[in-house]
Amino acid sequence: MSARRTRERELVLATRALFDERGMQDAPIEEIAKAVGIARGLIYRQFSSKEELFVLTVTTYLDELAGLFDEAIEGVPDPADRIERVTRAYAEFCLRYPAFLDCALSLMHRPATELQAIISESVWLRLGQGMARCLDLVARILRELEVDDPDYMANILWVQTLGTMHLARLRVGVRQVAPGVPALFPVDPERVVRTCVDAVMSVMRA
Repeated sequence: MSARRTRERELVLATRALFDERGMQDAPIEEIAKAVGIARGLIYRQFSSKEELFVLTVTTYLDELAGLFDEAIEGVPDPADRIERVTRAYAEFCLRYPAFLDCALSLMHRPATELQAIISESVWLRLGQGMARCLDLVARILRELEVDDPDYMANILWVQTLGTMHLARLRVGVRQVAPGVPALFPVDPERVVRTCVDAVMSVMRA
């Protein structure tokens, strides 16, 4: 492995560690550089932008998630059971790694063309490969279930679960207790996971 790729790996691992410890919002470039023992400016020699480093870090989550998907369906013959297991694995992964959820939602705030313009072609490709590996597994199960346009539906279920799991991240909901009077109520994250699974299975039964 070249010195450049070794440094890249060190920076990505340091970023992932900070993400998992503090969350995406509390992982400044200065702290990442300090963890690796380099000057802040050297990070920008390695990556075209902070976003590029963060996108590469997301690919480590995607690689791990794809492995969990494979484990979840191993030896399970029924495609309905497989899609249920994959959905649960995905929702629980979002719950276990809030930084992944935050990063994924943050990336979705940008149009794809805008994101592509600020990261290198190789990093864009690696992000696409990571997402495609996860989505293809879902789409293949949906084909077995004879779902119309399985690639489209795999993307819908992917985004739907991300959005729903954000409620688990917040751990509170909002309701009106009297006209014009809002109030918060607690939300059980495990209940949100179950809701994600139930929502996907409802789509499969429709």
